[in-house]
Parts: sequence; C-alpha cells; structure tokens
Amino acid sequence: MRETLRVDPKDSVPIWRQIEEGIRRLVLSRALPQGEAVPSVRDLARDLRVNPATVAKAYQRLVEAGVLITKRGEGTFVAEFTPTLRSRDRKQMVQEGALRFASLSLTAGSELDEAEEALRKAWKSLDGKAKEDAK
Repeated sequence: MRETLRVDPKDSVPIWRQIEEGIRRLVLSRALPQGEAVPSVRDLARDLRVNPATVAKAYQRLVEAGVLITKRGEGTFVAEFTPTLRSRDRKQMVQEGALRFASLSLTAGSELDEAEEALRKAWKSLDGKAKEDAK
C-alpha cells in the first residue's frame, strides 16, 4: 500500500482527505483486499511524511464509514463487507472529485473530450478489476 498511496501537500484537498480517498480507492480496486491489515498510524505517517494525527483522522473516518475495522491488540484491517455510501454522501464525494479532476484537466490544457476519455479508461480499469475479483 505504501507505494500506491500518495499525498500532495500542494493540493487544496486536506491531507487527511487525500489519505481517506486513497484508501477507499485501494479497497475498491482490491489492492487492499477485505480482511487485510493496513499499516499502523505511525508507520503510514512516517512513510507519507505527515503528522500521525492526520493519518489517525483519516483512519477514524474510514472506521466510522465501515471501510476499516480495528481489532484491539491486533491493528486496523479492511472491513469484510464494505458498506455503500448514502446517496447524499456519494453525490458529494463524486462532485468534489469531479471538480478536482476538471481543475487538473483544465490546468494541464486538456480538452473536454480528452478528459472524458481519460475518465472512461480509469472507470473501466477500476470497474473491470472489481468485477474480476468478484468472480
């Protein structure tokens, strides 16, 4: 996980949210399978070079959302059954992500059709992995 989870201190998105979204993405893509241990707060903070309180906040929000579970004396793990988001929360998350993606695309000088194609490819890549793993 350490190699695939990145944070960008220059991004306007708070670092704890970048961590939270990154872990959600890794769970969705099955890079972090159900039941697998995630790094300790201290280890991930060291690897990402962020404050442990920042990682702890992201982990706490993921535990509250049912994405992660903690087992006393054992650590933090990906939940066996990850819940779906409420419609309102899902819409807000998608809108925020879309705004960031659009901003990045415009900053890079991308045209709308190029950005849409990149989104379609990313969607198919993630959706295909999830469907393969479900078999």
